Amino acid sequence: MRKRNRTGSKPNRHDPSSAVEKIYGVHAVCAALANPKRTVLALYATKNGCDRLNAALGQLLVAPSEITSTALSKKLGADAVHQGVMIEAAPLEQFSLGDVLPDASNGKPLIVLDQVTDPHNVGAILRSAAAFNASALIITRRNSPPLDGTLAKAASGAVESVPVIHVANLARTLEELGKSGVLRLGLDGSAEQSLETARIQPPIALVLGAEHKGLRRLTAENCDLLCRLTTPGPLKSLNVSNAAAVALHTLATGAH
Repeated sequence: MRKRNRTGSKPNRHDPSSAVEKIYGVHAVCAALANPKRTVLALYATKNGCDRLNAALGQLLVAPSEITSTALSKKLGADAVHQGVMIEAAPLEQFSLGDVLPDASNGKPLIVLDQVTDPHNVGAILRSAAAFNASALIITRRNSPPLDGTLAKAASGAVESVPVIHVANLARTLEELGKSGVLRLGLDGSAEQSLETARIQPPIALVLGAEHKGLRRLTAENCDLLCRLTTPGPLKSLNVSNAAAVALHTLATGAH
């Protein structure tokens, strides 16, 4: 049986892209420490960081190694807003479509990202996914950011609660979703139909493309429906993470 949050536990090898993940920021670290499925290998905290963790979680199951803010910045890079805390952890176990399709069938939307590479955007999308009770996030193994570091900080703990599925071929995955009865809904700013007026029934996979490029041709061809968001203001396009949040809210409230 795998030990829960014990320093020195063996790394989880389910994700071959990374043997050890570095997660920093108070919310992200607290969520990881509270996740029974996360194997924590080491916890580093400044004095203030340790106080923040104790205030949020109470007694810590992993003994922190005290570190200075300067030393932590050297470990993570000068641009990392670490808030005085960082863990090294084994990657979470990988999910498959079969694991999450039952939740999708019960009305929890899937989110599919077509080569969205900015970790801030993917992290913000994960946070919205957690807020609107999405069943999973589907990303490609290539051209997607790692699930630690900047992404985990931007996700504010959602990495621990939203299943993430890595796929090798997005077009094939969309084909599989279609065969499983999932409505593949692509967001496209040039689409004729608006999301707010579309007649949509779950299960739904919300498909979003990369900044500036949008959906790739083959991705769009594997969608059942292309919709745009209604933007009455002078700017007609949204950042992909903002678009995801608006679309998820529209689907959640039935405002379509």
